[in-house]
Amino acid sequence: MMKIFRALALTSVSLLSIAAPAFAQDGAVAEPAASEPAANEAIIVTARRREEDVQDIPLTVNVVTASTLENLNIRDGRDVQTLIPGLQLRTEANGVGGSAQLRGVQYDINTGAPPSAAFYLNDAPVEASVVLQTMYDVGQVSVERGPQGTLRGISAPSGAIVVTTRKPDLEEFGGYVQATGNDIGTINVNGAVGVPIIPGIAAIRIAGALDTNEGNRVRTIETRGDARDPYSKTQGGRASVLVTPADWLRLEGVYQRTDRNVRSFAQYETFPVAVAGALPSVGVITAKDRLSIQETPTYIDQKFEIYNWRAEVALAGQRLIYQGGHNRFDVTSITNQDSANFLVGRDFNQTVNTSSRQSTHEVRLQNEERLFDMVDYVVGYYNSSMKAATNLTQQTPVLLPASFGGGIATIAQTPISSLRDGAITEESIFGNLTVHLGESTELSGGLRHIDSHNPVGRLIIAGNTTLTPAKDDKGWVYVASIKHNFTPDFMVYAMTGTSRRIGPNLIGDFSALKSPFQMAFSDLPTETSRSYEIGFKSSWLDNRLRLNATAYHQTFKNYAYRAPTGIYYVNYTATVSNGVVTTTPGVSAVNFGAAVPVEVNGVEAELSFAITPEWNIGINGSYALGKIKNGLVACTDLNGDGVNDGLTAPPSLAALQAVVGANNVSGCRVTQRSSFQSPFSATIQSEYRHSISPKVDGFLRGLLSFNGRSQGDPGYAFDQVDAYGLLNVFTGVRAPDGQWELSLYAKNILDKTEVTNRGLPAVTNYQQLSPSFTAVAATATSSYAQISTTAPREFGLNFRFAFGSR
Repeated sequence: MMKIFRALALTSVSLLSIAAPAFAQDGAVAEPAASEPAANEAIIVTARRREEDVQDIPLTVNVVTASTLENLNIRDGRDVQTLIPGLQLRTEANGVGGSAQLRGVQYDINTGAPPSAAFYLNDAPVEASVVLQTMYDVGQVSVERGPQGTLRGISAPSGAIVVTTRKPDLEEFGGYVQATGNDIGTINVNGAVGVPIIPGIAAIRIAGALDTNEGNRVRTIETRGDARDPYSKTQGGRASVLVTPADWLRLEGVYQRTDRNVRSFAQYETFPVAVAGALPSVGVITAKDRLSIQETPTYIDQKFEIYNWRAEVALAGQRLIYQGGHNRFDVTSITNQDSANFLVGRDFNQTVNTSSRQSTHEVRLQNEERLFDMVDYVVGYYNSSMKAATNLTQQTPVLLPASFGGGIATIAQTPISSLRDGAITEESIFGNLTVHLGESTELSGGLRHIDSHNPVGRLIIAGNTTLTPAKDDKGWVYVASIKHNFTPDFMVYAMTGTSRRIGPNLIGDFSALKSPFQMAFSDLPTETSRSYEIGFKSSWLDNRLRLNATAYHQTFKNYAYRAPTGIYYVNYTATVSNGVVTTTPGVSAVNFGAAVPVEVNGVEAELSFAITPEWNIGINGSYALGKIKNGLVACTDLNGDGVNDGLTAPPSLAALQAVVGANNVSGCRVTQRSSFQSPFSATIQSEYRHSISPKVDGFLRGLLSFNGRSQGDPGYAFDQVDAYGLLNVFTGVRAPDGQWELSLYAKNILDKTEVTNRGLPAVTNYQQLSPSFTAVAATATSSYAQISTTAPREFGLNFRFAFGSR
């Protein structure tokens, strides 16, 4: 296989080297492919609910076009983060949910808070994990930074990620097919076909994808249990319909279904590799080994269904738009709970079943023709309703006394349910007004009134119910901006905006007995934020050179923070035996939350330059420093000095109870970073293409994603991340009009392995029977810790063929 890759690489390089003298001899100039926007072509976005050149709007918007997704072989929604500095995308290890981090604040879906950066599919809000899957037939991805909510969807303090799928063509038949294979077990095939059913009036587009790969490629060192290779299998399909029976009426509908199955092992590293003097290991595992000590893997089964519809009516220069959506999400996961591999040959699991149903409706009225030749407006109403329920069974081994051999007496089953007595709802009215003062100056402002309701929550543990009171939140958010064009190609702007999110109830602390102090770290109040931003956008040399920059300041009250590593607390485990419920105190760790004040200061900049018609380069950079300012957070503080101890092993129950008393957990005042990703990140993209013959172009592309040093959890000294960069290279041949392309690529070509997250030494919780057969909570600590790392090096081939309207 490697011989083939080397041969193709040499062939591609040879073709490019031949192309250079050909250019010198005949002066041929390679034109941009028909499927790609030219370097000086306008990029159109709808960030303000109407089509505008991204250079004309007083907002920071990063756009990833369809051609960029294709050219850089972006197959997974999470890989968009390699193109957008300051953006971090993730899905949860148990398959329940996904999230985005943007502009210096950390968002963890396990807080239960509304997202800090909202996700949209075709203008309708969706859950993040719907988008962060296998990606296919996408027309554009735009990342809109800063407070959102006065123009559409939901209020979000950090931004919005909008994915727009390709729409049917009313006039021409067309489509594409694309296939990718690599040396680490990936096969990805996707494609689409569009048919005008009634030319000019109705059309349909069918798209689909099949992706199989080896997931995180982590394998187990154990021969017991299920030692088969990891895998991730995704199959998805989408049907889009467009009908325009009259000039004044436009109807759209989309149905999408995705099924994903995963078998994966958590990755481990020998703890002494990072921490000198830690408990020695039987064997050494490094990050490069991509190994696990688990005997059995995690199994995940996900099903997503999306219904997306839209109707537009144009009358008398105005347009009425109704956008609706319904999302169904079901996941089952079985996760190995013997994290320390304490019980040899016998694992115990946590089985989770989560089901979510969300419906959204939005009605907007906006002008098509400018009122009085100077005013644009948008007014609307938004409604959402979501029902979600989680049922899980937590298994705990109970061991016999040592005098009876110390074997497993039983596996205790603790059923846990989290649900609400009704749907989580939001109703909003919003409006935005833009006044154009001549050709050069623009004033804009918007308001939104939000009315949110979270019904009574029920946490049912082994039949015991803990009620979380209903929450209601009402309030206004606003945004205002001013821009001025000193020339048609140089614009300066300033804006301010606010946001609010209803306070969440965190799930994760399943203790059967909780103190009020403990509950304050899970039942959080409403968060509000205020942002200020100034920036400029400029174009030079007939739009061949574009330079944009933004600086911003944002403050939060009651930001929904969640600790990145576990905090030790007194956990009461409930077990059921013969209908009798018994609660037993023990030591556990959980990632508690907190409502904290946060301040963020940041700068963002982007530069793109078409150096020649054949060679272009783009550089994006982001710096965001967010800090919690004197916030009260849960901590492990055995010495009472108000600073998290950063323990690498659990304390004894007696030692912990002596400190926390009836509170069950300690609290510390902290001033620390609010995000655990690097404050600075940057990307560099470049492409050189040249004509080899009238029918063939050669090309060479590169993508460098750089992340600066990350502090990690300030209360835990062993998860720091050094600065690192990942380089992807693509080379091959293609048709001048973009009809077909064959490329050889290498992702992470330098095979950089960086530990991006390092946890505490793995711990297994169990119960030990005393000689009198009384259950006592106990823990076993491993000399290995779970880690996350960068993706491995990948060599691959990609072929794409397009036809008709594509």
